[in-house]
Amino acid sequence: MSKEAKQKDHKKSEYKTLLLVPFLALAMALSYKLFIFPNNFAPSGVGGIATMIQYLFKFNAGYLNLLINIPLLIIAWKLVDRGFVIKTALFTLCFSGFLMLFDHLGLDFSKFAYHTNTGTSTILAPIAAAVVNGAMFGISLRIHGSCGGTDIVSFCIRHYHPEFNVAWISFVLNVVIAAASYFVYGFQFEPVICCIIYVFVLTVIGNSVVRGAQSALKFEIITQDPEALSADLMKELKHGVTLLSAEGAYTHEQKSLVICIVNKHQIADIQGIISKYPGSFAYITQVSETLGNFRKIK
Repeated sequence: MSKEAKQKDHKKSEYKTLLLVPFLALAMALSYKLFIFPNNFAPSGVGGIATMIQYLFKFNAGYLNLLINIPLLIIAWKLVDRGFVIKTALFTLCFSGFLMLFDHLGLDFSKFAYHTNTGTSTILAPIAAAVVNGAMFGISLRIHGSCGGTDIVSFCIRHYHPEFNVAWISFVLNVVIAAASYFVYGFQFEPVICCIIYVFVLTVIGNSVVRGAQSALKFEIITQDPEALSADLMKELKHGVTLLSAEGAYTHEQKSLVICIVNKHQIADIQGIISKYPGSFAYITQVSETLGNFRKIK
């Protein structure tokens, strides 16, 4: 493929990514209306600040979210690459816009919202919101964007400390902000606890999405029958294998190392194949995600 064709494909991929961002923002805006606003707790971060101000002064959180994020985006424009800022700005505009639009149109979400004041479990609201928003957070990071707010702060910190985990930086910053909800919601600990639950679940879900859903298992097998074992693996599992030379440090005996990446449901099959070759030794490693060619061979 020529350089021009690759650039064209890259631009097309970027356009598709930008089209995805408004749907992520809509899903998060709906989770705020259905789970967060009706249950009087702050989801932490910039969204939490906007939620608490809305609770106190009845000022639409969409405007506040936009006002707080604008200076953060300006700072990020100088520190982080432009693609990240563009996607984050688009998400922020869409998320704030949907919240403002819902109020402008007078949409009533009360029939669909989850209310904890009816005797139902209090923690289900932050958990439900965190699952939805955690997925949106993770997808945003995977497409090299963010949901704004403390995510932008985290990426700016990572500009100077790239070894830091962005999701856990956000978690620490969000817990600090969550403490303020104690004073806002009538000096009660329940909103603070709900906020901490929300942030924790969101972080776990977000990290899981970032690591990827295409997880697999890597088998590394030391054997004296590499050809026969490899043939069985390719025939039965329909995945390719890699052969490397290996030498025992104690006996200096020459053997082979067979590497095979398989799907999780194939673990019993590969164990059955290895058992046919006495003297073979294998160990399994969890693979978070596979990139490139992981198609089954014909």
